[in-house]
Amino acid sequence: MATAPPPLYTVLPFGLILLAIAILPLRLPNWWESNLNKLIVSGGLGGPILAVYLVRAPGVLVHTAQDYVSFIVLLAGLYVIAGGILLRGDLEATPLVNTTFLGLGALLASLIGTTGASMLLVRPLLMTNRERTRVTHTVLFFIFIVSNIGGMLTPLGDPPLFLGYLQGVPFAWTFRLWRPWSVMVGALLAVYFVWDTRAYTLEPLAALRRDRAEQTPLRVRGGANALPLVGVVLAVAFLAAPWREAALVALAAAAYWRTPAAIRRANGVTPSPIIEVAVLFFGIFLTMVPVLELLRLRGGELGVREPWHFFWATGALSSFLDNAPTYLTFLALAQGLRLTPEVVGVPHAILAAISVGAVAMGANSYIGNAPNFMVKAIAEEAGVKMPSFAAYLLYSGTILVPLFALVTVLFFR
Repeated sequence: MATAPPPLYTVLPFGLILLAIAILPLRLPNWWESNLNKLIVSGGLGGPILAVYLVRAPGVLVHTAQDYVSFIVLLAGLYVIAGGILLRGDLEATPLVNTTFLGLGALLASLIGTTGASMLLVRPLLMTNRERTRVTHTVLFFIFIVSNIGGMLTPLGDPPLFLGYLQGVPFAWTFRLWRPWSVMVGALLAVYFVWDTRAYTLEPLAALRRDRAEQTPLRVRGGANALPLVGVVLAVAFLAAPWREAALVALAAAAYWRTPAAIRRANGVTPSPIIEVAVLFFGIFLTMVPVLELLRLRGGELGVREPWHFFWATGALSSFLDNAPTYLTFLALAQGLRLTPEVVGVPHAILAAISVGAVAMGANSYIGNAPNFMVKAIAEEAGVKMPSFAAYLLYSGTILVPLFALVTVLFFR
């Protein structure tokens, strides 16, 4: 790697691609739906950085390509395997049942990823609540807990944590985040239970009678795919590249071959989401290269030094930009401070602040984490009236920001 920092203008493509991801889905939704158009944006912004580093430091590009392949292979593997498990049923939609759904989702999110847990549980939760008239708050808390905060305990839970694992963070290191995870998940489940209990008392009696009458037990199809999921955990924990990636591909291929196509159709599993992720992160990984290099060399000049600084700075950007590159950006910034190198060149407290901020504050907006919009779309397809973008911010600001303030006081001051 070159010792002189790259020119400041080389960070411009990174900023532009993040702005494109944040703005284009809202301003040009039909145009942005095409993965080809995403590739045009991604390649157009990443191409110049590729050309610069082919001359400047080709070895950096090789390392970046290895991380990119590992990242996409893991996400695709989890998507294919989790998409082969179909959970269906209609339970009585009591506050206790709904809270149990959310608690189970919080645990599953760290095992099969926030996207996998969201895919697996959102439809049976909506089916369970289809007779009720007040459901919006349930979907919102599902996004908070299952699609975001729950995926904090393993590198499999959320993309930024896996990128940290690729940077050298030990697989078991994220287990130490169980205390902020417990506080946030526990507090949200308690608030939800009180909220849903109140909402349940306001339901029309006819809706409650219909809910009790129209029940079907939960059934699982494709349950054998739990074994490949265990294999993914073992592969990530104990194998290094390229054997890790080879094992993940083999596990996903076996799960795909053994799973009836009807299960994947019922779960809405298509290649498009993974193609979208691969295309966008092609540009993100390339445009991040000079940003990370600059932060490592000059990060100490920005004044972000304390754990709570990193928690809120990482979280603020993760609320509206993709939390995976945000995580890497602030990890590079922390490494540039030359503090006590307890893990990947940074103190444990700062890495915890970056990790918790990136994962948890992705819940602050619909665009903070990939599953958020997916859950919103599925809920609206089921007839649930979801808040607008601005109204969602009001909900998250009211519920989550005080919780994050508490987490700051307890863990990052």
